[in-house]
Amino acid sequence: MQIERIRQLIEQALPESVQDINGDGSHFEAIIVSELFAGKSAVRRHQLVYSALGDSMGKEIHALSMQTLTPGEWERQRELRVLVTKGGSTGG
Repeated sequence: MQIERIRQLIEQALPESVQDINGDGSHFEAIIVSELFAGKSAVRRHQLVYSALGDSMGKEIHALSMQTLTPGEWERQRELRVLVTKGGSTGG
């Protein structure tokens, strides 16, 4: 399956949510950010994505590793990456 098709399927259910996706045709990794994930467990978030992909999961897509984040979680993660890249402290 093509990466752009996976993006389309996910974004039909979770508009403008795919921040990054890559893969080799059957195994993929994605970062998916949506306000719809707020208050939901990681399992429930993944179920929303699997539901969007429908029959493609297990057929055309053999494996999908994903990070499912709210916009606030995504922003905090990006800020931490900047701190680490600049050699700053994360307070730990």
